[in-house]
Amino acid sequence: MHRGHHARFHVTLKKTNYKHMKKSIILSLLFFWVLSVSAQEKSNLELTDLFDMEYVSDPSISPDGSKVVYVRNFKDIMTDRDYSNLWIVNADGSKNRPLTQGNQRDYAPVWSHDGSKLAFLSNQQDDKVKLFVHYFDTNSSVALTNSANPPGSVAWSYDNQTLAFTQFVPATPQSLLKIPSKPQGAEWNSPPIFIDEMVYRRDGAGFVKPGYRQIFTIGLSGGTARQWTFDDHNYGSPIWSKDGNALFFSANLHENAESEPRNSEVYQLSIADGNINALTDRFGPDSGPVLSPDGKKIAFTGSDDSFQGYQVTHLYVMNVDGSDVKNLTADLDRDAGNPQWDANGQGIYFQYDEFGDTKVGYVALTGKIRTVVEGLGGLDLGRPYNSGTYSLSSNNRIAYTLGGPEHPADLAIWNGGTTTRLTALNDDIFSYRKIGKTEELWWESSFDGKRIQGWIVTPPDFDPNKKYPFILEIHGGPFAMYGPSFAYEIQSYAAAGYVVLYTNPRGSTGYGQEFGNSIHHDYPNHDYEDLMSGVDAVIEKGYIDTDNLFVTGGSGGGVLTAWIVGKTDRFKAAVVAKPVINWTSFVLHADNPVFFSKYWFGAKPWEDIENYWRRSPLSLVGNVTTPTMLLTGENDYRTPISESEQYYAALKLQGVESAMVRIPNASHGLVNRPSMLMSKSAAILSWFNHYRDSK
Repeated sequence: MHRGHHARFHVTLKKTNYKHMKKSIILSLLFFWVLSVSAQEKSNLELTDLFDMEYVSDPSISPDGSKVVYVRNFKDIMTDRDYSNLWIVNADGSKNRPLTQGNQRDYAPVWSHDGSKLAFLSNQQDDKVKLFVHYFDTNSSVALTNSANPPGSVAWSYDNQTLAFTQFVPATPQSLLKIPSKPQGAEWNSPPIFIDEMVYRRDGAGFVKPGYRQIFTIGLSGGTARQWTFDDHNYGSPIWSKDGNALFFSANLHENAESEPRNSEVYQLSIADGNINALTDRFGPDSGPVLSPDGKKIAFTGSDDSFQGYQVTHLYVMNVDGSDVKNLTADLDRDAGNPQWDANGQGIYFQYDEFGDTKVGYVALTGKIRTVVEGLGGLDLGRPYNSGTYSLSSNNRIAYTLGGPEHPADLAIWNGGTTTRLTALNDDIFSYRKIGKTEELWWESSFDGKRIQGWIVTPPDFDPNKKYPFILEIHGGPFAMYGPSFAYEIQSYAAAGYVVLYTNPRGSTGYGQEFGNSIHHDYPNHDYEDLMSGVDAVIEKGYIDTDNLFVTGGSGGGVLTAWIVGKTDRFKAAVVAKPVINWTSFVLHADNPVFFSKYWFGAKPWEDIENYWRRSPLSLVGNVTTPTMLLTGENDYRTPISESEQYYAALKLQGVESAMVRIPNASHGLVNRPSMLMSKSAAILSWFNHYRDSK
C-alpha cells in the first residue's frame, strides 16, 4: 500500500464490553457513511495531499515491445521520505503489477538485450544502493554489488553476461598542513580541513569528498567488480561495443578540465589493454554516446562552445572510429537529447523541448526530421518544469512519461501512431479533490514586441465575473522551460483562491537559440518587461483584483522577483526564494565559479565591476517598498543562503517589511524531503495571505 495516510487505519480485537463494541460498530458505520457522502462532493487540494501523490519515472520497454517496467514513486507521511518501487505492465495495459515492494528506493531499470533479465539499482537490502539483476524465468532478484558507494547507470553487454557502470572511488585526502598529533586520550577539536580544489562543494551533495567516478564491469556471477580507469577524472556512463571488446563513454580528460569544465569528448576504452582513445576533438561538450544496431556508428549530442550562456545542443552521428561526423539536427533550432537508434539503424529518435512541450522526434540519417510523440512531462512534481523521458523497443514502440496540467507523470505507450495511456496513478486523489484549470496565453513584450508564452491557472469553481487575487510565479534557470504540467505548488496557490500566471520569458529554452540567448550577459534586465506585459495581459481579462497582486519565484525566479520589487511597487507582497542578490558574491560563493563567471559574464568580478553591479538586484534595494520575504535552504550551495542574508539585512536597513525563512537541511531544490516542498508552499501562502485584502 503506497498511501501514507491510508496505512494508519488498523483494527485490534480485545476482550471488551458488548455495549462498547456496539457503540464502536455504529460509529465506524457512521464514519464510512460520511466518507461515502463526502466523496460525492469534491473539495479543494490541501497542502498535505502532497504525501498521497505518485508519479511514473524511468520507463523501460522490453526489447520486443511487449512489456514496460517503470518506477512508481510515492511518499510516506510518517517518515517524510520519497520512495519508489518497480512495476511491470503489458503494452496493452493489462497485468499491471509490482516487481518490488516496500519503503525503499528501486530505480534505473534496464532490460538485457534478450529480454530475459532486468538490471536495476536499489537499497532494498540495507542503506547501501546496490546493483541488482532480476531474472524473469524465476521471478527472483540477485544483488551483484555490495560497495559502500552506489553504482551509476548500467549498460548490458550484447551477450547479456556482463554489466558496465560507473562508481565513485574515494581517494586519500592530500594536505600540505603538518598538524602535530594529539596526545593519546586528549580531546581536541576535529583537525583542519585542507581544500585546494576549484569546485570544493556541490549543491545537494555538500563538500566534495576526495575521489572520482570511475568505470567498472561485473559479470552475472557477482564477486568483485573490475575497475578500468584509475586517474583523477570523472567518467561518464559507459556503453558496450557490439563485439564486447570496447566501451564508449564521455568525459573531460583534458589537463585543464578544471578551468574548461564543458570541454568533454567521446572516448573508446579497449577491453584488451585498457587504452583510451578520443573519438571527438572539438572544443565543446560532446556526450551521451549511443551505438547503432549494427555496431558501426555512434550517435551523440554536443555543440561547439562559444562561451554563450545558452547554446543549442545538436544530435551528431559518426563512425565508431570517430570519422565522418555529421550534425543531423542542424536545421532544428532546439536542444536534442536522449538519442535512441531505430531498429534498422536508418535513423535516430530523440527528445526536444518546444513551446513548453517536450516531444520525441525522429531524424533520418539523411537529416530529415519529423515529430513522433508530444506531451512528455510530469517528472517535476513541485513546479511546472516540463521534464519527461522515453524508452524505445527494437520494434520502434515508445514508452514514455505522459504529462499534462491535470496529473503528474503517468505511463503511456506509442505504437506506430497510436497512443495509449497505461496508468492513472492519482485518479484516487482527484476523485475527491478539485484542481485549477490551466489556460495557455501569449502576449507581446513591451520592450521589443517579442512574443512570450505563459499559462494561467484559475482556482477550482472559477467564476470569470468575480475578482481574484493574483500571483506571478517565475521559473529559475534562467535557461529552463515551464510548460502545461501539473505542479503541486501552482495548484496549492489556486486552491487557496489565487489566479496564477507562470511564464517563459526571454532566456527560456524551447524557443530557439536567439530567444534563449537574448539575455546573454544582460540577465535579468529585460525579462522585467516580458513579465509585466504578461501581468497586464491577464489583468485585461477582467477577473483580477489589481489591489491584490503578488509575485514569487525561485533561483533565477528569485533573482527576477527581487529585481521586480526594485523596479515597481505594484505588488502587494513578494516572496524571493533562493535568489542571487549580488552577482559578485554569488560567483565567488556558488558551487561552480568557473562556469558562472566565464559563461554568464565573460569576465571575473574584478575585471567588470560595473556589469556585475548593474545586474544585481541589490543595486535596486533602495527603491523597494514591497513587503518581501526571503526563503532559502540552509544547505543551498547553488545560490547560497548568504545571498538571502545580504538582501534581508539590506531590506531591514531600508525599513522594508521583511522576513527570512530558512529551511533546515535543504539544498537548492528544496525537495530533499517531501515536507520541505510542502513547507515552501505553505510559507509562501502564509506571507501572501497575511497581506491579502489588508489596507
